[in-house]
Amino acid sequence: MSEIAATILEHTLHAVMAVVGLSVVLASVRLLRGPSLPDRVVALDLIGTLAVGGTAVYAILEDEPIYMMVSVVIALLMFVGTVAFAYYLQKGTPR
Repeated sequence: MSEIAATILEHTLHAVMAVVGLSVVLASVRLLRGPSLPDRVVALDLIGTLAVGGTAVYAILEDEPIYMMVSVVIALLMFVGTVAFAYYLQKGTPR
């Protein structure tokens, strides 16, 4: 890769990290102020998804593929948590 392309890629990845950081801040506001429990759980799930994306971008930025495994582990834990919450909502509603 040429030096110019590498510089453009690096600047783009830094911009993506800034947008992901801003998104985490906005999702945290929804997590704290959410009017209902499902709103807060969706915000928490979004923060987890942003953590996966941020970790993946960081892995590309630092050229360290091991961080991609961290992203996979976070994604799997988020999936289990989302399924557990869906099960809780299904069983917790009156019939």
